[in-house]
Amino acid sequence: MTTDRTIRQARSLQTQFRAAAADGEKYIEGYFAVFGANYELWPKATESIDSHAFDDALSDDIRALIDHETRLVLGRNKAGTLELKVDERGLWGRTKLNQADTDAMNLYARVERGDVDQCSFGFDILDEKVEYREDGSIHWTILKVKLYEVSCVTFPAYEDTSIAARKKEYKQIKTRQLQAWKESMKERLKKC
Repeated sequence: MTTDRTIRQARSLQTQFRAAAADGEKYIEGYFAVFGANYELWPKATESIDSHAFDDALSDDIRALIDHETRLVLGRNKAGTLELKVDERGLWGRTKLNQADTDAMNLYARVERGDVDQCSFGFDILDEKVEYREDGSIHWTILKVKLYEVSCVTFPAYEDTSIAARKKEYKQIKTRQLQAWKESMKERLKKC
């Protein structure tokens, strides 16, 4: 099945994101994605991230942002201010903050107090598999992504357009299944 991938995706999660200080520097670090966790998109629709989804993605030019805002850049892997790595749990990141940047230091204070504790990542899906379950539910497994950014977020992105895109895809699947059923019934009736 071909899916329209022109809509950039974003996923968020509550995590153990933290503010840290060492050697006079300030950092924000934590997991931007967790492998194998089932994220509920809507009732009976879930999604998970395969442990190899980021295998070819981390060498791209990736930014750390605040709330997916491109004008609020916290760090960048090409500049050496954003470190990203994959371990058995998921995609981990550490951003070295510019202490002269008031937006960065305000975010640091909010993370330190626990006011901001969610993170997200912006990406395109390059490969995935879909599982239609007998109970009527559907599950997507993201197999490969192109990663653009990671963000500290105030609110999760699951209510964003990326979920609307998934719902549209799901409706198209159900319409095709209904059409196939109608065609098979017509064929059965012709044989009677």
